[in-house]
Amino acid sequence: MNYSGNTNGEKKYKVIGTRPVRHDGVDKVTGRAAYGADTQLPGMLFGKVLRSPHAHAWIKSINTDKAEALDGVKAVVTAADFPDAGDRRAVLGEAGEVPLKPMVENVMASKKVLYHGHAVASVAATNPHIAEEALKLIEVDYEVLPPVMDVLKAMEPDSPLLDENLYTDEGLGKMSDKPSNIASCSKHEQGNLKQGFDAADHILEREYRCATVHQGYIEPHAATAMWNPDGYLTMWVTTQGAFNVRTTVHQILDMPVSKLKVIPTEIGGGFGGKINVYGEPVAALLSKKSGRPVKVVMDRTEVFVGTGPTSGSHVKLKMGVNNEGKITAGEAVLAYEAGGFPGSIVAIGGICMFAPYKIENLFIEMNDVVVNKPKTAAYRAPGAPNSEFAVESMVDEFCQILKMDPLEFRLKNGAKEGDKQCNGIPHPKIGCLETVEAAKNSEHYQSKLEGANRGRGVASGYWVNAGLTSSVAARLNGDGTVTLQEGSTDIGGTRTSLAMQLAEVLGISAEEVIPSVVDTDSVGFTDVTGGSRVTFATGIAAYEAGVKIRQQLIEQAARIWEVDKDNVSFADGTLSTTNGSSKQFTIKELAANLSQHGIDVGARVTVNPQNHGGAYGTHIVDVEVDPDTGKVTILRYTAVQDAGKAIYPPYVEGQMQGGVAQGIGWALNEEYFYNDAGQLMNASFLDYRMPTSLDLPMIETIIVEAENPGHPYGVRGVGEVPIVPPQPAVSNAIYHAIGVRLGDLPMSPPKVIKALQEKV
Repeated sequence: MNYSGNTNGEKKYKVIGTRPVRHDGVDKVTGRAAYGADTQLPGMLFGKVLRSPHAHAWIKSINTDKAEALDGVKAVVTAADFPDAGDRRAVLGEAGEVPLKPMVENVMASKKVLYHGHAVASVAATNPHIAEEALKLIEVDYEVLPPVMDVLKAMEPDSPLLDENLYTDEGLGKMSDKPSNIASCSKHEQGNLKQGFDAADHILEREYRCATVHQGYIEPHAATAMWNPDGYLTMWVTTQGAFNVRTTVHQILDMPVSKLKVIPTEIGGGFGGKINVYGEPVAALLSKKSGRPVKVVMDRTEVFVGTGPTSGSHVKLKMGVNNEGKITAGEAVLAYEAGGFPGSIVAIGGICMFAPYKIENLFIEMNDVVVNKPKTAAYRAPGAPNSEFAVESMVDEFCQILKMDPLEFRLKNGAKEGDKQCNGIPHPKIGCLETVEAAKNSEHYQSKLEGANRGRGVASGYWVNAGLTSSVAARLNGDGTVTLQEGSTDIGGTRTSLAMQLAEVLGISAEEVIPSVVDTDSVGFTDVTGGSRVTFATGIAAYEAGVKIRQQLIEQAARIWEVDKDNVSFADGTLSTTNGSSKQFTIKELAANLSQHGIDVGARVTVNPQNHGGAYGTHIVDVEVDPDTGKVTILRYTAVQDAGKAIYPPYVEGQMQGGVAQGIGWALNEEYFYNDAGQLMNASFLDYRMPTSLDLPMIETIIVEAENPGHPYGVRGVGEVPIVPPQPAVSNAIYHAIGVRLGDLPMSPPKVIKALQEKV
């Protein structure tokens, strides 16, 4: 790793930018960390879920009598056990309100199954083997319907309908006249599109597809519920947001939120896929019916068929450039799979797709389309990789036409502060051009790539980032350390990045802050770990907690010394008088003094920062293509990214490298493969081809620091951006290696061979 473009060089930090050992490191490497499936309670039962073998079918009847009679079975739950959702709305905080019924139906189907793997019933038994046997005894009578598996076919007027009561939301309260599989259609428009294309010397129009892909987290979903006779429900869940689970479960089960506590366990990856609830309400109802705690753990096949992958998509793109290399216009029609229920994140795809460029004339249409696949979930920069794959691929094609260096093209057209985004909102301070410059000046880009069938590709990427609500509680201990309780699930090292920000305020070491992720009763409301928001937003909460503690320490020192608080200074963990009396306390000394007198120093903080600042990355990749087999080998990879300020560099590097690895998998091999009946045929890690260490080189990282003025230390979220550029960068590299352009992901060996054959 190296740094580039540091705009914060005049500021010196004691803790920020250093590399302490992660606070959770010992527990993780010794195996003491407790994950979802590790939860054990006295008298615990084991829950299992029966899933539909069909992609689209009416449920005519469910008979559970035989399962209930099996020795060892203590409870059976179907949709009939859930409270009637009716017309109730689910309140999702800043995300607004949505109908509750689809959320309930996704957890447990009642009248119709909408994808292979849709849950239809569940049992709780004294051991998992009995529970599995009980599932076989449940009799479900289906009326099978034709599945709709392709996003474009689903949009056709005569396509089979998933929901006969679904009408297209066209915005401003306007709904379509007839039922449709298109849940919503929205648009962004600015400038004059006709004038933009009239000004172009070169116009390209292409279509791009991205297959349905899964996040591929290592740990499967797990939830344990204990519903007490007094009506209080406690849950232990592997989740990206304990408060999100609490909000969703209390609404689905129509119970008071005050009677539900969610305890987050350690999490073995999520990437957006562990935000929605699946087994949590099921475990709760099984516990209520049985009177005992119930644990529901998915196996890997269930994770693939029963949880949310990201959207497969189709993008129709038209762009124009002039002979000077300036983009004059962009027009796009996006169609994203939502799965069985509305709610793809196509709108974010529309916002992100042209964001690396200044384009005055734009039109974007965004369609959210239901198909007979699992309800989609977020996946690292959800929506952005699909749309930006199209734009970055076409940009490279323009560079070939113009015979222009692709990074020079990006510098000529790159977005900067004040430029309007497609939604009309001007960019705040951003680091788009800085990442391109750093890539251009990198040793990788300056090096020569030699050899047959080898090519180099570049691409840029953008993610909006998020702020949202975060809370922390901090308390000074008698030995001078500080406990930090926070509500943000730690997926990749945020305990440490938060502790470091608080430590910097107080002038103590990162090791002297003791962070912990706590339950929903122990800290204020905190939104999910997602959107690249934790180090930014929860970091601001930790910073403000540190500021409050620092002020209290100044006040307590002034009281002890009998001076005005304005005569007390605080620097580098030491308090001193400024009135000439030469009195001094270290934090440890003052903490011991206050502890002896029973004086508590601490702070509870809740923040909702708005100026989160979008983030950019520019990637470079070298590939070698075997023309006989179609196999693409990644030879070298460099990821450049603007982190604003790298609080904890190992965390930033890990996010960059992990995003690249997932993006390469998405680019080359990963896809859901369905048969004609809509059944998923590759629901295992053996058949769903993810890259391993043998498929990847060492991924080089360059961190750019263009400070975000919306954060006290300049932080920008880093987790999302690095999955955006790999797909187009690899596609562009393949073109430069063998002269064929691939716009259909994944670019697997059969597709490469087919493209070569068609070229001949």
